[in-house]
Amino acid sequence: MGYSMSRLNIDSEPLCDGERTTPEAGGSHRAQKPLNSLDHEVAQATKLKSAPHEHLSQVLPGKRENNVSTVKMLAGREGNYSGRGRFSTADCCHVMSRYLPVNAPSVVDQMPTRAYVSQFSTDGSLFVAGFQGSNIRIYNVDKGWKVQKNILAKSLRWTITDTSLSPDQRYLVYASMSPIVHIVNIGSTATESLANITEIHDGLDLSADEYSGYSFGIFSVKFSTDGRELVAGSSDDSIYVYDLEANKLSLRISAHTSDVNSVCFADESGHLIYSGSDDNLCKVWDRRCLNAKGNPAGVLMGHVEGITFLDSRGDGRYFISNSKDQTIKLWDIRKMSSNANCNPGFRNYEWDYRWMDYPPQARGIKHPCDQSLSTYDGHQVLRTLIRCYFSPAYSTGQKYIYTGSHDGCVYVYDVVSGAQVARLEYHGSTVRDCSWHPQYPILVSSSWDGDIAKWEFPGTGEEPDGQTPLIKKKNRRILSLR
Repeated sequence: MGYSMSRLNIDSEPLCDGERTTPEAGGSHRAQKPLNSLDHEVAQATKLKSAPHEHLSQVLPGKRENNVSTVKMLAGREGNYSGRGRFSTADCCHVMSRYLPVNAPSVVDQMPTRAYVSQFSTDGSLFVAGFQGSNIRIYNVDKGWKVQKNILAKSLRWTITDTSLSPDQRYLVYASMSPIVHIVNIGSTATESLANITEIHDGLDLSADEYSGYSFGIFSVKFSTDGRELVAGSSDDSIYVYDLEANKLSLRISAHTSDVNSVCFADESGHLIYSGSDDNLCKVWDRRCLNAKGNPAGVLMGHVEGITFLDSRGDGRYFISNSKDQTIKLWDIRKMSSNANCNPGFRNYEWDYRWMDYPPQARGIKHPCDQSLSTYDGHQVLRTLIRCYFSPAYSTGQKYIYTGSHDGCVYVYDVVSGAQVARLEYHGSTVRDCSWHPQYPILVSSSWDGDIAKWEFPGTGEEPDGQTPLIKKKNRRILSLR
């Protein structure tokens, strides 16, 4: 028996040849028009990574077809249009990016506490989920999503705020509202990992030396590409870099004037770091030329509320940011300023995103010095630090941006057109995090309702071992593909 569709609205091109979806009759859904069409180098780069061969897309001299059908692509491959007898990487992305992971989800796991973090490993073989109730679970994707490791966190304060797997997938670090992050060897055979009872959870103290005893929380922590360092963003407005080989803190930057909610390395070199803060600013840090004052390489303005998350495109040039102003923005660091020289000063309302809805009068406000390339909206960024990402390079050419949302949905936007192409509806509470498999059309969402839900294309109707059938939430409407 095949999966039903659970509260799904899709407003883009067909997911596969000859297949279309229509909104639920009488529903409140409104058609999403492209907010803007990105006319920039990144738009061309995206098209090159996800566009079919010119011989397949050419209709008439000087005229090309953007959405070449899969049937035509296969016929072209058989006819050796490329001269190489196979699909190019861009051809593959063009085909695979049409098949979005939107079929109604199966439930990977259900927990009695809120899910805060969920991420695939780099190769997609493992999946990590962190919960407010001290549990971090690592699932073996290749073995039917069996729980490979159940970690009970040490010295938890409030919740697991972030986790990160090492590139070799041997270690996991987790952070809480504490200056100490913990590292666990996940390669052991034991399934249960109780902190310092069944296994050692080494504490890495970021409050080094003169900051000893000073308490702050870690909102974001990431491994470097080579696995030798960690970068962290904290509630004391700072960025920390920890040298794992030397086992000591190597750098502290007093980076912002408010909480640093998200940090990440720009690319595999590890030289550039991006940071986003509640001071509304994104900053770029070049470790090769940090002076004594710790000034950033540049500042990017455009958001009118705090930044909740950053994701790098991995090329050391572009990244996206999610914000409490209810938008995602795309940035090119070559447009950054030397400092924040524009103070809008137009906020005439008071609100707290942890318990209030976004003020209606604030929705039309634009930053007068907006340096972003493009803006994407429609989702809700409330109650928690909701995350956003580029879709995988391997299967989509990073053609999409996707994000969790306070309304319990996952939103997918087209990078170039800005259009909302999918809205995945199942959860009964805030979706804080979500993760797209690096190779396959699988997307996993984690929610404050305690559910870890797996979306796929296509659905087989068969539940893998270790997963429970879809449990429809109360008052959930069903929309089927037509």
